[in-house]
Amino acid sequence: MRRFLDEGDKVKVTLRFRGREMAHQDLGIVVLERMRNELSDMGKVEQLPKMEGRQMIMVIAPK
Repeated sequence: MRRFLDEGDKVKVTLRFRGREMAHQDLGIVVLERMRNELSDMGKVEQLPKMEGRQMIMVIAPK
């Protein structure tokens, strides 16, 4: 992901929930927030985490 941000490209992070994982969407938010904090020096969140069906999606754009 850092390479894409270094090259000026956006990164789309997708978590796919299967079966009973749908009951634990809060853990998915924790994972995406941790990723956002680790990449905060290189990019900013363009689209906050949101559910689209069984997927949670977040978009990070370079600074």
